[in-house]
Amino acid sequence: MPARAATALATALLCVSGAVAPADRLVYATNPRGNTLSAYNPTTGNVVATIPTGNLPFGAAVSPDGNRVYVVNYGDASISVIDTNTNAATGTIPVAGARPEQVVFSPDGTRAYVGHFVSPGVGGIDVIDTAAGVVVATVQVGAQPTGLAVSADGSRVYSANFIAGSVSVIDTATNTVVATISDPAARTPSSVAVAPDGTRVYAANFNGNNVSVIDTATNAITALIPVTGGPGSVSVTPDGAHLYVANQNANTVAVVDTATNAVTATVPVGTTPIVVLVDPTGTRAYVTNGRANSLSVIDTATNTVTTTAALGNTPYVVTTAPVAPTVTAVSPTNGPASGGGTVTITGRHLAGTGAVTFGTTPATDVRVVSDHTVTATVPPGTGTVDVTATTPAGTSPTTPAGRFTYTRDTTGLTATPVLLSLTPGGLNVTLSLSATLTDTTTGQPAPGQTITFSVGGTTACSATTNAQGTATCQGAVPVLLALLHLQYTATFAGTPALAPATATAPLIRLT
Repeated sequence: MPARAATALATALLCVSGAVAPADRLVYATNPRGNTLSAYNPTTGNVVATIPTGNLPFGAAVSPDGNRVYVVNYGDASISVIDTNTNAATGTIPVAGARPEQVVFSPDGTRAYVGHFVSPGVGGIDVIDTAAGVVVATVQVGAQPTGLAVSADGSRVYSANFIAGSVSVIDTATNTVVATISDPAARTPSSVAVAPDGTRVYAANFNGNNVSVIDTATNAITALIPVTGGPGSVSVTPDGAHLYVANQNANTVAVVDTATNAVTATVPVGTTPIVVLVDPTGTRAYVTNGRANSLSVIDTATNTVTTTAALGNTPYVVTTAPVAPTVTAVSPTNGPASGGGTVTITGRHLAGTGAVTFGTTPATDVRVVSDHTVTATVPPGTGTVDVTATTPAGTSPTTPAGRFTYTRDTTGLTATPVLLSLTPGGLNVTLSLSATLTDTTTGQPAPGQTITFSVGGTTACSATTNAQGTATCQGAVPVLLALLHLQYTATFAGTPALAPATATAPLIRLT
């Protein structure tokens, strides 16, 4: 297999967040010399389907909703679209450039990015509208883009340019290159992966025998991690704690501690490991062994190969269905019933989050910060509710750690003094009473709330506040009671959203 085969698309192909139950998720591997895609069942350890593709299938990626696999046909300059429910091809998408090799989806699944070696120039990225199935833009990058990765918020695409010796950073809003990152020691980058927290990008440098650590804030290389044997592929664990690096010439996978940038384990695998992909559950890593025609399955707890499965001819890229997001924390955990504050949701597989829900009420201004973090504006609500995040792969399960408690808004009640006009010989007096209720948390009137008016504990009348928060009513009370107390009380009993309040005002006797 040529050196180009060392290019790794593993993490570039991470659209891993899935709507498919973990026990049912299949692992897909392209077989370039067999013109097929193998579907491997990790539960049974068997290939359950061999799917015909186009000529020389190299790259592959599962869509964020888990329903499709895009297979890049290097020889046909096309993409085969595979239905994961039937494991059958449903169509073909032509690409604009020649010799396409890899593909990655945007986190929301609306775009796919395909790297090709020729046209325009010597390296470009085609942007595909996945709904229409057509190329809508092409971005010129460095020579021979052989690895792609997308940031969790979908705003950046990173392209490892093998011959150019650089990593291009693409702004997806404008489809333009906004930075080009290189270092003389970082030779022939072939694969890129974005850390789950979004702060770093890792690039496997095949001839540099190292892995670049790129700061995404500055687009600068901050460290080079030495590895041996032609690192062609890199993949990050879901917690961001470890990198798995496939060393093609050494027939090994190196495990790197991302806190120390040190290799902590070396796992022997089959001949010519091309691509490594950490499963989105983090429990396994899959490695395609190009010359062994096999798939190695690594247990990430022990860093040992537990299964070796036969694949097709010269397996290349491996990808798998996504998993649903999880919510592990909400901060702050409480807020006013009126809503309006910003909450930070922490969890896993949050890339592509399109909706956050508090109970049954959707939040607004949902923003993906990283694969681990999302922010949103809290909607109005009451009580304690479950906070869930929804991606194309599904909705996070409810957990005690993902709950938010609404606190009642404080209120203020103002009663209006009343002139007490008595009729000689009358036993009762009719009072015209008025009070205004304000939500002091928001500073706004509180309409639609019931105010009860009483004198000496005897109810005179009750009324509902209008749009200005004012309630008025007339009620009769005994003259002796009015003269004894010479004041009345307005009472708001409170609601699940508003705290109770009381106010008193004088009954002013006219003489």
